[in-house]
Amino acid sequence: MMIYAVKRVQFGDFSEEKKLKVLKEVKSLAKMDSEFVVKYYNSWLESNHLYIQMEFCPQSLKSLLTDKAIVFKKQPEEQMKVFDYFISCEIFKQILECVQYLHELKPPVIHRDLKPDNMLIDINFRSNRFVKLCDFGLATDHNIDRHTASRYGHTSGVGTIKYMSPEVIHCREYNHKSDIYSLCIIGEELFCIDLQAV
Repeated sequence: MMIYAVKRVQFGDFSEEKKLKVLKEVKSLAKMDSEFVVKYYNSWLESNHLYIQMEFCPQSLKSLLTDKAIVFKKQPEEQMKVFDYFISCEIFKQILECVQYLHELKPPVIHRDLKPDNMLIDINFRSNRFVKLCDFGLATDHNIDRHTASRYGHTSGVGTIKYMSPEVIHCREYNHKSDIYSLCIIGEELFCIDLQAV
């Protein structure tokens, strides 16, 4: 028996044309079959909502970071122990590989909303991988002319400000380095580093 996750997205005041465009884009994500991203299976429109059926991963990096102190039995002010550091290195390596996969696609895909919530942990991992990326609502296909096409047709006012690069927040020209900015913030949290204090 297969267990799936179903995400429900409210459309708001989207026109029928825009709804169909979003549905088409989400269906195109189902073609992205890789160990680096969560598998999308199906999607449909119902009662002004978009439903997306996808691979079920029971944990996110966010919940892992929240429980990290409990799992490693350490106080927040304590230094990282060797095992804690080793696990964090493996997680971050896999996150980097996932983002590298997106950036090396033809055309490259810039996620633009990388954050611990969108990095899922697959406990039934295969080929020694357990981190996968999801939630491509802000992802863009990026071409060499620096023009982008947002998957959902809008860019401002969406996403999590803490992890977003300044150029994405202010709707300025951006490239793959916007994802690198987000990775830096995530790395700080994962390795308990405060770059402001350095």
